[in-house]
Amino acid sequence: MDISLYSREKGSGAPLILLHGNGENSGYFKNQISFFSKSFRVIAVDTRGHGRSPRGSAPFTISQFAEDLRCFMDSKGIGRASILGFSDGANIAMTFALKYPEKVDRLILNSGNLYPSGLKLSVQIPIVIGYRLAALFAPGSEKARKNADLLRLMAKEPQINAAELSKIKARTLVIAGTRDMIKESHTRLIAESIPDSRLVFIKGDHFIAEKNPSEFNSAAAQFFNER
Repeated sequence: MDISLYSREKGSGAPLILLHGNGENSGYFKNQISFFSKSFRVIAVDTRGHGRSPRGSAPFTISQFAEDLRCFMDSKGIGRASILGFSDGANIAMTFALKYPEKVDRLILNSGNLYPSGLKLSVQIPIVIGYRLAALFAPGSEKARKNADLLRLMAKEPQINAAELSKIKARTLVIAGTRDMIKESHTRLIAESIPDSRLVFIKGDHFIAEKNPSEFNSAAAQFFNER
C-alpha cells in the first residue's frame, strides 16, 4: 500500500470496521462508534483520499479501496473482522468479502449498489453530468480533479455481478432507507443474491445511520446478537 489510512478507534472486543460513503469520512459514524464500542473494538476508517487519509498514487477505485482495507487490517494485526459499510463503503465491503472471504465475520451492507444504474435516475443523471464537467476542467484545476475522482466512483462504479454475491459466506444484513437514493428493487436484489441474508428497511433517506441512529443501531445490534 502506498499510503497509511487514518482511523479512529474505540472500545475492545471483536473488531468491527466501519466504512463511510463517497465524499464522507469516519466522522459520519459518530453515533455508531459510541454505541457499538460498548461491545466491539470499533475501528472507523477514512478511505483513501477522504477525511484525513492521503490520496496516494494508486488508482481511485472500489477495488483499490478493498485492497487498501486488506493492507490496513494486516498492519493492525486483524485477521478477521465484522464490517459495516455505508454507500460506497458497502460497495467496498462487498468487493472485499468476495476477494477475502476468510477475513470477514459478519457483514452489514447499508445502501450499497452493484452498478451505477442501481441509483435512482433522479440521482444518477446529475452525477453523470457533474462527472463530465469536472473531468473537462480536471487538467487545469486541482479542485475539479478531486471532484472528478469522487464523481467517477458514482458514475462508473462499482461493477459487481449479482450472481457473484452467492459466493459471500458471511452472515449478512442488508439495510436501507425507505426513501433511499438506491432503488428499492436493487436493494432487494442484493439481499436475494446473498445466501441467507437479512433485509431491513428503516424509515428515512440514504443517511439513516446518521439521521435515525436509534432504529439503525437497534437493527444492527439485533443482527449481531443473533446466534
